[in-house]
Amino acid sequence: MATTGVLHYLEAGDTVTHGVAWLLAIMSVASWCFLLAKSWMLSRTRRQAPRALGVFWQAPSLSEGVLAMRGVERERVFTPLAEAALQSAEADMPAAMLARVELDERVLRSLRFALHASQRRLEFGQVLLASIGSTAPFVGLLGTVWGIYHALGNIAVSGQTALENVAGPVGEALIMTAFGLVVAIPAVLAYNVLGRMIRQLGEDLDGFAHDLHVYVCATRTDV
Repeated sequence: MATTGVLHYLEAGDTVTHGVAWLLAIMSVASWCFLLAKSWMLSRTRRQAPRALGVFWQAPSLSEGVLAMRGVERERVFTPLAEAALQSAEADMPAAMLARVELDERVLRSLRFALHASQRRLEFGQVLLASIGSTAPFVGLLGTVWGIYHALGNIAVSGQTALENVAGPVGEALIMTAFGLVVAIPAVLAYNVLGRMIRQLGEDLDGFAHDLHVYVCATRTDV
């Protein structure tokens, strides 16, 4: 009965009501699709990271550690840092301006670029969740205001405040409010939960980058 009532109110609405409903539906589908995909990616990264770091540091050399890491970490979040360290340590650029920079600074520069790229990959889509979580209630509020406007218009036209004159528009208003909250609440919760996972992985990335920097600078070109 509840579903039938919701559909009845939506079918009785006008273009604005339908547009708000479709927009909220698109926002909900987008947030849930991203939530599932991002949760899968971050969960795989958290599972693979300990083993990938383990095989890397157990390897006899940096180059062999990179090869071992590539075979373990499918999500490629930590591996680019190891590849950047290897590339900067092996780089031979006698005629380049970068050759005048000390190895310590070259490694730091390469690791910084790789770290930022991995962090951007981890944070990708968080803006979408934040935007949906913050705007969905206002989109629903637009539908609410439009429904109340209809109710007041019906009263003005009929000159009566009978229930049948305002029930439909008020029903539309309440439904749009509920739809906005239904879309926003999961997006906000997902943003917070995924954000916590991203911060934890970011801390691990920072630690790995620091360890790589220390190792490469200590061993120089012994790769």
